[in-house]
Amino acid sequence: MNINGKKAIVFGGTSGIGLSATQMLSEKGAHVIAISRNPEKLTQLPKNVTTKKINVLDRDAVEKFFQDEGEFDILVNAATGGKRAVGPFLSMDLDGYKASFDKLWGYTNVVRLGTKFLKDNGNIVLVSGTPARKCRPGQIAISSVGGAVEAFARGIAPEILPKRINIVSPGIIDTPMSPLEGTAREEYYKKATSDNLIPRAGTPDEVAKGIIFAIENEFITGTTIDVDGGCIIS
Repeated sequence: MNINGKKAIVFGGTSGIGLSATQMLSEKGAHVIAISRNPEKLTQLPKNVTTKKINVLDRDAVEKFFQDEGEFDILVNAATGGKRAVGPFLSMDLDGYKASFDKLWGYTNVVRLGTKFLKDNGNIVLVSGTPARKCRPGQIAISSVGGAVEAFARGIAPEILPKRINIVSPGIIDTPMSPLEGTAREEYYKKATSDNLIPRAGTPDEVAKGIIFAIENEFITGTTIDVDGGCIIS
């Protein structure tokens, strides 16, 4: 796909990986609508980027948005959906575990309601994460959700042909989601990635390049693209 001149919608498009995807799509000449719960955080916009405030869990708002926008070419969802539970499953608050699946429900809302407006040569990219296939201690909720997202994409890929859907799976990425600062932040990422084949945290731009690849390469669908520093094989 030639991105220039295309209409792209990026949920979670004003922060972290989603923001990098918004910027790269814009640089390639797409008109981008960046959506989040807090779009005001994106204060400097290229002329071909607009923002919209929507919660992906608000099905009525998502449906109205797609109806108002009409046809488009590219759909990216990097929205986290909300809080994610961490820790051992046997001592985990089950409501917290259940709430972690808000990411999946946000993805299913967007795909279900947006696909009928997606052009036949259009494509969808969702973001999962390495815990989907390599669950470390304390990551059972994140792993379960990521695995469900990847199974969801593989399952519906044949249903939506000729439209395409793919997954980008990041490893540990240095994004604004981390509340740590300074030395504590550096030490956290150093320790967390010490066993990776590439022992460092990734950047949002490196993940966004995987998203762009999934968009431009018309010979892939139902595929998971790992951008994880070799995490899942280390």
